[in-house]
Amino acid sequence: MILGAFCIPLYIPYILTGKWPFGRGLCKLWLVVDYLMCTASVFNIVLISYDRFLSVTKAVSYRINPGMTSKAIAMMVAIWVFAFLLYGPAIIIWEYVVGCSIVPDKKCYAEFIYNWHLLLGSSIFEFFTPLILVAYFNIQIFRSIQNRLTTIPQELSESPKSKSQVRRLWCLLKEDASFSDSETEKSCSTSGSQRHLSTSDRPRPSHLYSHTSETDPMGSFKVKTSRKLQRDKKIAKSLAIIVCIFVICWAPYSLLIIIFAACDGNCIKPYLYEISFWLLWLNSSVNPFLYPLCHVKFRNAFRKILCPYKRAESSPRPSVSF
Repeated sequence: MILGAFCIPLYIPYILTGKWPFGRGLCKLWLVVDYLMCTASVFNIVLISYDRFLSVTKAVSYRINPGMTSKAIAMMVAIWVFAFLLYGPAIIIWEYVVGCSIVPDKKCYAEFIYNWHLLLGSSIFEFFTPLILVAYFNIQIFRSIQNRLTTIPQELSESPKSKSQVRRLWCLLKEDASFSDSETEKSCSTSGSQRHLSTSDRPRPSHLYSHTSETDPMGSFKVKTSRKLQRDKKIAKSLAIIVCIFVICWAPYSLLIIIFAACDGNCIKPYLYEISFWLLWLNSSVNPFLYPLCHVKFRNAFRKILCPYKRAESSPRPSVSF
């Protein structure tokens, strides 16, 4: 939103005329905001992927973790501070450190645009490291989902079905943090690696078999599990889409800017640089829509933030979020 409201409107007349008409002060502000927004966008993708990684692979400890809100706020603040420190000070004081400015009048770009050492180092922090982390987190999420896709059907195919087996299946399903039964979370977390529960720790049948019939609880449980596994497949696909779009939008610029600086801008066509530059902004534009489309929880969070009054007026229906 900030890119669309501030950065792009100032850049359009600059790219059309080839001249920056707004002065050096606004130029530096524009550069700081532009670099900050794009870098923070990448770091937030990493943080979201890390959060999803914990919620899927360590669901029980994730959901009962005390102080989760304060830790989340601290991580978000740290991301914005680090994103500013990566480029902000260099944009502001570079010309004073080196003793002169290389940016001509009526032009607006960073003073270090031809310093490929700095650009290579910043690209490692801004693109290559986030790419490795995002890929790792999402691969682990995908592997966890695939493990349940193979383990749970095998558990369901066995007979006879005892309550302990049902409880084991329930704990396996709990690994994706899609359910919110606190009593089940406590019992699963105390069961150890075996995930076996004592009789005294078992919750009431109504906690186990919501929307199930008394005559065939396992049949209803199979239907519910099958639906859950299908949703897991969709989540895995959505994660792959998110990673691919991130790579498509960031890889061209990260590679071109290093080559651009190494050859003093003589070996890269200007239109190629402009295309890669706009891809960065496209990624920041797509992400706020991409995540809610791929995840119900993000969609509900956006509704809660953007439509608080509408949410308060409507009576919420009990539902399970996948």
